[in-house]
Amino acid sequence: MNSIHAFLQHEVMNNKTPSIQYAFFDADSTIYSFQYGLRDIKESKMVDATTTYNVFSITKTFTAIAVLQLAQAGLVELKAPMQKHLPWFPYGDTITVEQVLQHTAGIPNPLPLRWSHLAAEHAQFNRDLFFAQVFEKHDRLKSAPGKKFSYSNLGYVLLGQLIEHISGKTFEAFIKENILDKARIPRSDLDFVIDPAVHAKGYQKYWSFTNALLGVLINKQKFMDAREGKWKPFRNFYVNGTPYGGLIGSAKGLTRYAQVLLDNKNLLLDETHLKMLFTESKIAGQPTGMSLSWFTGSLKGNLYYAHAGGGGGYYVELRVYPELGVGSVVLNNRSGMRDERMLDKTDVYFLQYIPGRI
Repeated sequence: MNSIHAFLQHEVMNNKTPSIQYAFFDADSTIYSFQYGLRDIKESKMVDATTTYNVFSITKTFTAIAVLQLAQAGLVELKAPMQKHLPWFPYGDTITVEQVLQHTAGIPNPLPLRWSHLAAEHAQFNRDLFFAQVFEKHDRLKSAPGKKFSYSNLGYVLLGQLIEHISGKTFEAFIKENILDKARIPRSDLDFVIDPAVHAKGYQKYWSFTNALLGVLINKQKFMDAREGKWKPFRNFYVNGTPYGGLIGSAKGLTRYAQVLLDNKNLLLDETHLKMLFTESKIAGQPTGMSLSWFTGSLKGNLYYAHAGGGGGYYVELRVYPELGVGSVVLNNRSGMRDERMLDKTDVYFLQYIPGRI
């Protein structure tokens, strides 16, 4: 364990992130967990197991499970047009629910970094009104449906609307009732609400190209505070599109979520729909690198399904290795704008000790 401990500690000590959480687990227990660094530099507040982070796009995997739960209940047909279930779907009557889940619908994906609002504005924010204007502006498909893999946050906004329209509940209420509660995940570990008492402040490295670029992409005077050492802090904020990136949580919360997916007695989906969730999609016989919201990959010959969540102030990765029955998660309170595959560097410490590994 000393090697993995040293690697993770190095990330903080060398100013790659103010704080970090990491966990490696199987379906029944946490094999290794680590928390280190500062969740608030100015106030010298240390991170601990209760500290939460914005997990951004990992939320999409919850949205996909919610749609599959509706399909399992006979309320949604995955191969039917989105317009059958969501009459105001803005991209025609040929795109299927399944294509939107797979990111093969061709729905555009404008840069979402500006799509956020301060925590102080949250109670008054109307996401449906906001995205009605976005869809009006971006009304043309990026590619023909079913012809190309094309990642889209807007597609998952529409899946969130589908969940609300079919269930008659808010997206947040549906996820809490049908995923968080069924998985027995405490609200303190995973929710849609920022608790300032435990939430990690998000940071951007001050001397960096990204920090300079942020001045063009967002209103830094509104969303960021004064420099704290080598870092520029964000004020607490929410993304505008909850179904594609709105969850707030800790390593404990994401660990419990992944453990449920690894468990043979799955609490969220039946065997048929769980298999759908983790079946890689293909276009013209060629794999796309994604199942229903989970990216596919391999580390040391071991198949995994993963999703990263990155943006201003935070970077998170979640991964499961279903053939080995294990998974991992890492959370940083610093900006991450791409899939860094940080778990490739951490998980190798454990895979060599797992019986049945390749």
